[in-house]
Amino acid sequence: MLGLPAHIRACLFDLDGVLTQTAKVHAAAWKEMFDSYLRERATREGTEFVPFDAVRDYDEYVDGRPREDGVRTFLAARGIHLPEGSPDDPPEAETVNGLGTRKNNLVLQRIRQEGVEPYEGSVRFVHAVREAGLRCAVVSSSANCRDVLVAAGIEDLFDERIDGLVARERQLRGKPAPDTYLEAARGLGTEPSDAAVFEDALAGVEAGRAGRFGVVVGVDRVGQAEQLRAHGADVVVQDLAELLESR
Repeated sequence: MLGLPAHIRACLFDLDGVLTQTAKVHAAAWKEMFDSYLRERATREGTEFVPFDAVRDYDEYVDGRPREDGVRTFLAARGIHLPEGSPDDPPEAETVNGLGTRKNNLVLQRIRQEGVEPYEGSVRFVHAVREAGLRCAVVSSSANCRDVLVAAGIEDLFDERIDGLVARERQLRGKPAPDTYLEAARGLGTEPSDAAVFEDALAGVEAGRAGRFGVVVGVDRVGQAEQLRAHGADVVVQDLAELLESR
């Protein structure tokens, strides 16, 4: 009925880019933060400024990962290694945590200014999943997950939420490690083999494959269907409503 294998009993959804139209907000905030930092660094060192690519760099190094991992992974790709600092670092600190704070402030500012819209097809699909008696969880690297769910008006659709705050509290590794998805399945009382993962990020579908979930659905919002399949998606759709239409 849902375009999923018959044995699936739970659905685990990424947030940004799957449920809500916030992936583009995050990409823009990452670009603003990294470009500002890279420009400052290039000026200081007398080197060429090479901007952050909001599509290629975002997909490869940042999307789906915990914030500090995104900072660390992208900078390492540019041969830059900064001190970790601490979560209390201010946004002007030249540390991994400081740049992460700077990016988070930009995201919150954009969300306040622009609001949050859910994907209508995803909302329809989640309602159908619940009506079929399956349990639902949100699995996000974002520390702002609950605020985004509330702003989008969909918080009450989910039985479990594993986000960046929960991951830090429970010391769970972020995507592409499967820990957060496995924790969500445990919270719903479901074996990974009986759960479906829904992801738009390459790191996220890798996490689904690593966790040996029953099915990994890639959501292709930006024309990366082949990459999603290569990284672990069993099925790729452009919108979750396509799964309902396949009945």
